[in-house]
Parts: sequence; C-alpha cells; structure tokens
Amino acid sequence: MIRDTLPDEELMKFLEKARGNGRNDYPIRPVWNSILAGIVYQHSSIESLRRELLRNGELRDVCGFDPIIGARAVPTARAYSHFMGKLIKHRAELDKMFDKLVEELKEALPDYGQHLGIDSKAVNSAGKPTEKQEQDGRRDIDADWGKKKYRGKRKDGTIWEKIVKWFGYKIHLLADTNYELPISYKITHASVGDSPVLGELFKKTEDRHPKILEDAEELTADRGYDSEGNNKLLWDEYKIKPLIDIRDMWKDEKGQTRPLYPDKADNIVYDFKGSVFCHCPISDKRYEMAYQGFEKDRETLKYRCPAKAYGFNCKGISACSKNNGYGRIVRIPLETDRRIFTPIARSSYAWRRVYKRRTAVERINSRMDLSFGFEHHFIRGLAKMEVKVSLAMIVMLGMALGSIKAKQKGLMRSLVKPRPKIRDRVLAAVA
Repeated sequence: MIRDTLPDEELMKFLEKARGNGRNDYPIRPVWNSILAGIVYQHSSIESLRRELLRNGELRDVCGFDPIIGARAVPTARAYSHFMGKLIKHRAELDKMFDKLVEELKEALPDYGQHLGIDSKAVNSAGKPTEKQEQDGRRDIDADWGKKKYRGKRKDGTIWEKIVKWFGYKIHLLADTNYELPISYKITHASVGDSPVLGELFKKTEDRHPKILEDAEELTADRGYDSEGNNKLLWDEYKIKPLIDIRDMWKDEKGQTRPLYPDKADNIVYDFKGSVFCHCPISDKRYEMAYQGFEKDRETLKYRCPAKAYGFNCKGISACSKNNGYGRIVRIPLETDRRIFTPIARSSYAWRRVYKRRTAVERINSRMDLSFGFEHHFIRGLAKMEVKVSLAMIVMLGMALGSIKAKQKGLMRSLVKPRPKIRDRVLAAVA
C-alpha cells in the first residue's frame, strides 16, 4: 500500500540522476522501498531490517531486489548509511513528498484540517551528553537538555508536581484532531520552548497549504502555548478560535478575581479562567453570569443576569437590572485581556467540549513512540532525527491515503493491522 501510494517518483529520479554513472550495486528504488518496509514492519535499526531481508525472500521481492542473486542483493550496513546520508543532504525532497500527501488528503477529506491541535513531544537522543564538540558518530553534539513540569490536583485537593528531564530533541506537531493525522511539524533542540514554534508552524502551513487554514475553525493546545501573542495571531490573522489552556498568573492575588470595570464602582468581577460573576448588591452573594455567546461583529462575549436567565430569586435583581424584564447584559471585549477572553468563552460548556479534542495530538505522539519506534531508537544528531521523523510522517500519511483509496477509511490510522482483503486472501490460500 505504501509503495503504491507515496508520491516518490520525483525523489527516485532525483537520487538516480545524482548517482549518474556511478556504481549501482544497490539500486536506489529497492533500497528506498526497504527503508519504508523497515518503518511499516517496525524494525528499530538498519541491522534488524537487514537480518529480515537476508532471511525473507518474499520481502526482498516486494522491495524490488534482484531475485536471481538472492540474499546477496541485500545492501550492506555501509550502503544503507550512505543512502541515509543522501536523504539527509536532500531532505527538502522529503518535505515536498509530505506536502503532496497533505494536499492529496485535503482533496480526499474536505474537512481535513478543520479541527486543529498542536503539541510537542520529547525524544531522547541515543547519544550521551558530552562537552567535546567533535562528531565521531557515537556522541550527539546537537542535542541538549529539556525540561517539562506537570501539575495536577489529587482527589483530596492536594497539588502534585512532576518534573521530566531528557537529553535530546522535541517534535512540534500541528495536526488534525478529527482524523488524528499530521499537517505540519518541526524538530528542534529539547530546550526550545513550545509557544514560539506555534507561529512558525502556522506560517509554514499558510505558505504551503493555505486552504487548510482558510477552513480551520479552532486550535486546541495545552498551557505551554498560552500567550497573548498566540491568541491574537490565531484569531486576528487567521480567524481560528484559540482553545489554549491558561496558566494561573494571579497566584499572589487574594480572592482570585478582578473587577471588570476597575475605574468605577460595580458588582461584576472575573477570574483568571474567564468566569464572570456578579455580586448581589443586597446580600453580596456571588453568582456566575449566564454566557450568551460570542458576538463576532462586536468582538465581544455576551453575559446575562443569572437570576433572569435561570429563573431563581435574587434580592438585588431590581437594583442591577432596572426592571427591564431581561436582566442586566454585560459585553466583554476580547481586548479586555486577550489571554483570558477568547471567542469561545473559557467558562462555557462548548470550550470544555471542544478542548477534549486536544488529546488526539497526544495519541499521534503515542503512535510515534510505539508504532514508529521513537521510544527505543539509535538516532544521534539533529539531521538524522529530522530525516527519521520525516520518513515516519510520510508513512503515516501514506497509510492513511492508501486506506482511503482502498475504501477502508476506518483503518487509516493503523500501521500493522492486516487489511481485510489481504487477510481474506491469505486465509483462502491456507485453506
């Protein structure tokens, strides 16, 4: 399926032309096909792939190696290393292939990219930290240290915190959260922060896949991407609703609320999560105001008196609603605080429902670890890591596109599950 789906003809011609009249002991196309087979069949190293090719004549035939010379057609470890060096040198050709697959998926799935998510993934280097800067193939002089903090609340109300450190790199991934497929990615040192990369990935996607950003409705992300700049970029530039978890920047403030109108006496306050409250002018009891939606033409969030909206008694209702029958209306411009107030109110059910889609990117990251071998690997150096990630992303999209063309859309995220038609043929042959 991968061999028939990938738009790799341009890359093959490019590499064959680069080889020219040189030695052709190991032809380009079979070697390329075998590297793809190594990803599909989850070989963690070239040596593991070579052992399989040496014993498996059928796999050699599928890859295109000369059946007459048998196992002698399998490239040496040195030949594979040389070929990977060629891919590193011409990684731009892999990027072109990835972008073509994204465009083909957009044609096959018109709503591909409508729901976006972004996240980063830690990848350890196979090399160890070193102060020496001479590259010898064993040490990794490109990688550095990264750190992530995780916090949560236990059932008893106590706070827990976990700090994870690693030596290596980060994979920053922009993906479709409905189909759980990548759209754009970037590999950086482990120490690079998440937030600045968001703008880079969106600029890259705008240049290469403008239709995806035109159709996108929202982006979900964890609090690592929380910033006023990111919220402004997403909504002001692309009209994409940001659903980015927020960090508590009010830890030193007592009461955890601020007046909505600090320049005058009023009973409306809000907290750092965007919940809006009114205090009864008679009893001083606090109620959460009823969210009435986002007014796009005004760029404001609309809230209504909770007593009128939900039909309960409030002693001060006549004092603050002026007996208009509808209750007090409050409109909050996004510019009040671009981190807190977003086109989908943080306090709404819609925000919580849509934000759950963010876990789709975590599932892609999990597949990268378990199915594509990034949990246990032998990669050293940024250039090799970039090529390995590019190959994994290409295979991921290629399998999805192949499944769609085979009318097996339900298997588009599967790497190793047998296709029904193939399985039926095998069972029939055995019978």
